[in-house]
Amino acid sequence: MKNLILVTSPPACGKTFVSREIAKSLDHVVYLDKDTLIVLSHQIFKVAGQECNRSSDFFEEHIRNYEYYAVLDLAFEALQYEDNVLINAPFTREIRDQKYVAELREKLAKQGANLFIVWVETDPEVCHQRMIARASDRDGWKLSHWDEYIARCNFNRPENIGEIFIFHNNSMEEFKESIERIKKALN
Repeated sequence: MKNLILVTSPPACGKTFVSREIAKSLDHVVYLDKDTLIVLSHQIFKVAGQECNRSSDFFEEHIRNYEYYAVLDLAFEALQYEDNVLINAPFTREIRDQKYVAELREKLAKQGANLFIVWVETDPEVCHQRMIARASDRDGWKLSHWDEYIARCNFNRPENIGEIFIFHNNSMEEFKESIERIKKALN
């Protein structure tokens, strides 16, 4: 059976590190990172004469959802050729939407694939420190407006969407335990 693996969480929870390690532990996997599309987002901001702010109303209206559509289209295409496709992306709204998840599962079933959701669980203060340490341009607004930004983030586990794998990632010990559990679940 094929798998679409969504590695999800708010920003700076360790999705990229976790995603890469999961991908390395699997045979026959295509790794997709939604952040690869940021170059296109920057161009859209530039052409539209807008400040590059991924927390802005402009981003919400004209860019955000299209990044998700694009990475999912790539994933469905890749599932035609490979057993496992892993997407590293927040999906924070989408995986809280029962209808969205049910429709995604249904669409995958038609392609002979399962949906495997991984929620990377990390304390918000650990995320704050990681965001500072990674010093990425995409986090500039978030760090400058931390209280406003963090008030909008939902660090609670998604509920009522079916099976979900909780990947604990506050420390290296938690990470190691979680990576071993996920290897068993996916292999």
